[in-house]
Amino acid sequence: MAPPFKVLAVDGGGIRGIIPALILATIEDRTHRAISDMFDMLAGTSTGGIIALGLTKPAADGKPDKSAHDIVNLYETQGDSIFPHSWREVLHIEALAGARYPATGIETTLQRYFGEVRLKDALKPVVVPSYDIEKQMPIFFKSERARASADYDFPMRQVARATSAAPTYFPPEKIGTADPLQYYALIDGGVIANNPAMCAYAEAIKMGRTGDGVLMVSIGTGELRHPIKYDDASRWGQLEWAQPVLDVALQGSSETVDYQLQQLLNTGGPNQSYYRFQLSLTQDAQDMDNAAAANIKHLMDLTQDFLSDADIQASLDQLCAQLTA
Repeated sequence: MAPPFKVLAVDGGGIRGIIPALILATIEDRTHRAISDMFDMLAGTSTGGIIALGLTKPAADGKPDKSAHDIVNLYETQGDSIFPHSWREVLHIEALAGARYPATGIETTLQRYFGEVRLKDALKPVVVPSYDIEKQMPIFFKSERARASADYDFPMRQVARATSAAPTYFPPEKIGTADPLQYYALIDGGVIANNPAMCAYAEAIKMGRTGDGVLMVSIGTGELRHPIKYDDASRWGQLEWAQPVLDVALQGSSETVDYQLQQLLNTGGPNQSYYRFQLSLTQDAQDMDNAAAANIKHLMDLTQDFLSDADIQASLDQLCAQLTA
């Protein structure tokens, strides 16, 4: 029997991207192989898109330029450049006009990290979602499509910037096309697919790669549940629902993708496998933009605790055996 098509999908979550990066570093340590060598396709949204692109960025010799440990280091050393402590953060005042952070920090980091490497150069097929606010439609950046047509090929740094342009946090990203009158006006892919695993599965089907089965590995950036009491919600209006409904929509859509893939892949035959790694956050670790050294360490400690769980260890043992079979 031919091996299954192996897919990696990484959620969005800002600075909490260090969580999936650490999980992937553990997989690399166990297998002694690069992530892009073991997977046939990578997908990522927002911070997950940066991870997917980073792990498929080629070096001059054609091998992976970055390991998962290098991605961990990116969050540790560059997080404060991407999410600088502005006066708004110091005074705990929300930005009412303009984005909370200037684009210069993240753009400088992505320029340094990706240089002029293009989407078509990805070592494995990559799928990265974003959303065009003028055309009112999702945009899926695909390395296979970029290889086929220069019209769909863009620098990796621009794709990474577009998928991580979270509303209120960063300004939208404007990407020009071959037609000087046409462009994309893009925001964070998390508004449509914070968990991109189903998008990746659909792309695998489109590519005709699912005939021998699928091994799907989906990694989250942590979750913290905020129960809403019925007695409270029954009295709420537009103002009270504004923030909670966003949390419900994002978490609910991610969990819906998890449910769908469990049904499709855990019951789909002997050559189908599905793994979802998602840890629980503490109240003080939920922010997507807290790049303080103490919070980075806290996220790393939470991840190490998660990885030390006996059931997670068993899942990792099984997964690594399948990835290297």
